[in-house]
Amino acid sequence: MPLRNRVTPLGELVATPERGLVYGNRGCLHNEEGEIRRRYATQRWIACRLSFRGRRRSPLMAPERFTELFFLDEATALAAGHRPCAECRRSDYNRFRDLWLALHPGQIGADAIDAQLHQERLTSGKRERRFHESPYSELPDGAFVLEAGGPHLVLERRLLAWSAGGYCDARRRPRHGRAIVITPPSLIAVLRIGWSPSVPLLHPSSDRLSI
Repeated sequence: MPLRNRVTPLGELVATPERGLVYGNRGCLHNEEGEIRRRYATQRWIACRLSFRGRRRSPLMAPERFTELFFLDEATALAAGHRPCAECRRSDYNRFRDLWLALHPGQIGADAIDAQLHQERLTSGKRERRFHESPYSELPDGAFVLEAGGPHLVLERRLLAWSAGGYCDARRRPRHGRAIVITPPSLIAVLRIGWSPSVPLLHPSSDRLSI
């Protein structure tokens, strides 16, 4: 039976047999029976490599250990509000940290990054997902928007519907109007500069859809 440790672009945890291309965590979210009991346990939401130095945890979701999470790709992890891990993705983290400092002068180090992202992904004083608005014309590839009731990836002139197994249902990206944006603003800014990570930014299914 699939574990409930797959993350959607909205940051929700769902049970599905597909694993995805990116790994991560946000602390221990499960109880001793492996049931998800909280949405997060720390402000440090990270996205990791699937494989690093031969490490392997078995079984997953062991008692009192962090909850192993899986994302379709890096764009999904960013939309959910995760940033690169400073250990298994050190070169990615260093580049991300430098970009962040250029965008947020004075915000130095992981603690400052995580605090800012926490404000952007959740509403103040609540645990509800926070959305933002932006003109469609200003959104970079890799951003996620809420369209037709679900998360859609922005890719060139297309909006691609997200699913646990890959992207589907391409539609034309509006030239005008404002979008309800899922990806936090600071991560939109990183994507706009041209983020190119060592893990897959986009799932291969994104290349197979046209309008």
